[in-house]
Amino acid sequence: MTFLNRTVLAACLLAAACTVTSQASPRDRVTGPGALLPDSSGLSPGDTYAEYQWGLKNDGSLQLVEIRSQFADSGDAYETPDGERGPHSGLPIPYGPGGYQVYTTDAAAGVDINIEPAWELYDASQTNRDVVVAVIDTGADILHPDLRDSIWVNGDEIPGDGIDNDGNGYADDCFGWDFFYGDPFVFSAQSSEDTHGTHVAGTIAAGRHNGGIAGITGSEHVKIMILKVLGTSQGIGAPEDVIAAIRYAEANGASICNLSFCSGVYSQELADTIQNSGMLFVVAAGNGDENGIGLNIDQIPAYPASLPFPNVITVSNLMFDGNLDTSSNFGPESADIAAPGSYIVSTIPGGYGFLSGTSMSAPMVTGAAALLYSYRPDYTVLDVRDALLGSARELTTLGGRVATSGMLDVGAAFLWEKGSTAP
Repeated sequence: MTFLNRTVLAACLLAAACTVTSQASPRDRVTGPGALLPDSSGLSPGDTYAEYQWGLKNDGSLQLVEIRSQFADSGDAYETPDGERGPHSGLPIPYGPGGYQVYTTDAAAGVDINIEPAWELYDASQTNRDVVVAVIDTGADILHPDLRDSIWVNGDEIPGDGIDNDGNGYADDCFGWDFFYGDPFVFSAQSSEDTHGTHVAGTIAAGRHNGGIAGITGSEHVKIMILKVLGTSQGIGAPEDVIAAIRYAEANGASICNLSFCSGVYSQELADTIQNSGMLFVVAAGNGDENGIGLNIDQIPAYPASLPFPNVITVSNLMFDGNLDTSSNFGPESADIAAPGSYIVSTIPGGYGFLSGTSMSAPMVTGAAALLYSYRPDYTVLDVRDALLGSARELTTLGGRVATSGMLDVGAAFLWEKGSTAP
């Protein structure tokens, strides 16, 4: 059994401003230069690319232009008897004016997580507690200038001596552990397989006011524990590695876990491990079928997204116009809340890039959970879940799609009254 990380990687050109990761999606989305315009309102002036972080502040100035082919490649329809395509097997693809259509999506001002009021309260507080967030994913670039101050450090371990100094069963686990390859090296600079985890980590906790982007929590009180369970260019992993990573996270001080992956195959041991944990799990709802069309995970379960446990928050992908992305899974029982997940700029190894999918929505909620948990030392992680879901901002477009009928609103969550009713 394997877990498949099915995050859609969106092609987007941002002139000299970021490194772009690109992969064709089932909808053949192509964006032209300048198609995604920055927010000019200055969310975080100390962070160069914060103006592109529409999920944090959306003033309505963004516009997405997509050029979609009206025809699929019909070459596979003509095959030789042995199964290989012949020399004249493909029909020509129409490239004329009628071969493509242009679709424009305009942003709706205010469709963002309302982070600024929360930052004001958080920055003024003198009682913020330290929080460790486990990112159970691919590895992450621990040397990235926006992340190096945000990485959890195991102070009981002596790096590089090959000895398990703290007796936790893992030698040299200074920043976490690589369960995929079975070693302490949580980042490989020689491959691109750690892009996904680096992007997730940046959304949660990239340093604020230090150039680059603004992470939701910043780097002072929230630290990221890197636990690699997904590897290769396909982002695959085994449930037993996820289970081991969860147990490591809890044993070594993490209180919140981000799980930006899903599978259609159920693992009883993994379900039991999550249910019996004292941590809060924020998980991606998943990115639809093979055609990129979102699935109702109440009817077609995805795991861990469909687990009905009180310590799980399942997150769908919200576009900047206030609609769920067409690729996003949903479900009025299994999906709890929506959060920005399309065209999200964050850290990638050696730079910055856009990615899209519920894998990008989940860390928005994870960052909000960590920020609130740090701000409210009287809260348990279940109180945090209640606050985030109970304060969700209702949108008519989300009715019958997620349990709260709403999107993440961090400012409202900071004003939540403990003990109020939540979904």
